[in-house]
Amino acid sequence: MNNKRINRISEEVKKALSYIISNDLKDPRISPMTSVTHVDVTGDLRYAKVYISVLGNEREKDNTIKGLESAKGFIRNEIGDKVDLRYIPEPIFQLDESIERGIYMSKLIDKVNKKDKRGSTDE
Repeated sequence: MNNKRINRISEEVKKALSYIISNDLKDPRISPMTSVTHVDVTGDLRYAKVYISVLGNEREKDNTIKGLESAKGFIRNEIGDKVDLRYIPEPIFQLDESIERGIYMSKLIDKVNKKDKRGSTDE
């Protein structure tokens, strides 16, 4: 299938999922600070790998993934209502920790820069 079409469908599914998670789901396990960072739809449109970012501790992340897994049927049905496709992809939720890694790396770089500035003024 055309790669451009798959990318467009992935973006449409991402938009729909973002809306569904923030507005339609009422599960208390799902953190309010949950965002969809990326969606990869397979070429046959049967599955969508959904990368979820959750701001919070490990327990909140685990609970959010469990809540999303238990609402998978509802989510798939809502995607079908919002995106016009012959086959509605089954979401597969994965935790995306790239944002946390990026923040950690940024802090490390800032720390090294501060040490470097202090070291250069001493000489």
